[in-house]
Amino acid sequence: MEKINAVITGVGGYVPDYVLTNDEISRMVDTNDEWIMTRIGVKERRILNEEGLGSSYMARKAAKQLMQRTGADPDDIDLVIVATSTPDYHFPSTASILCDKLRLKNAYAFDLQAACSGFLYLMETAANFIRSGRYKKVIIVGADKMSSMVDYTDRATCPIFGDGAAAFMLEPTTEDVGIMDAILRTDGKGLPFLHMKAGGSVCPPSYFTVDNHMHYIYQEGRTVFKYAVSNMSDVSAAIAEKNGLTKDSIDWVIPHQANLRIIDAVAHRLEVP
Repeated sequence: MEKINAVITGVGGYVPDYVLTNDEISRMVDTNDEWIMTRIGVKERRILNEEGLGSSYMARKAAKQLMQRTGADPDDIDLVIVATSTPDYHFPSTASILCDKLRLKNAYAFDLQAACSGFLYLMETAANFIRSGRYKKVIIVGADKMSSMVDYTDRATCPIFGDGAAAFMLEPTTEDVGIMDAILRTDGKGLPFLHMKAGGSVCPPSYFTVDNHMHYIYQEGRTVFKYAVSNMSDVSAAIAEKNGLTKDSIDWVIPHQANLRIIDAVAHRLEVP
């Protein structure tokens, strides 16, 4: 029996029209373009500022573009997985809302919540569904309306995040291409350093939580920076060694892109341009 692997056969994306510049951020908090560029490396971010629109709106835009580019028949989609930290609602899932918006009648759908690691988790989860031989066309979408959980009086977080969505189509192949390997790890000890304090079952919404700004992102930037650089570098080196790759045989390293300093530090450690 031939080995089945998962291959990316199409991509789609969407960002909102509204551009929030560093100059505008500097009028909200005590910062400036130079500070943001040297410490974060973000020049601008897109914001979904139309009332009543959430992550599923952007997910639909990205997935619709994907399906148009691939010519996919909606009836042929087997599975839809959405990674988001900003779902439209606690329930139903954003993936189920997306299926309805795309009129996908034969797919089943679920959400995956892994924050910054969400799209990597999506890729490997979807690839394993494909490898099982039971699924032929899988759509994965990463979509976040981070502006809905950013405190625009906090200069440590508000310059970093924007809104947008990306969609990929995965299909089976028996050729020696596709998603070849992955190393995924979880470390829950980072909870105190990056989280949203309220809104879940431990600390449900209340007048107190709203008045005390507990529904926004909380981050200890220096700790997160050190952790990200160390672990991204280590796992990248580990998967390269596992697959017999040297730095000279690697053309591209495409990391999570929340912070230019993290990207540069990881590239330096891996000795790749």
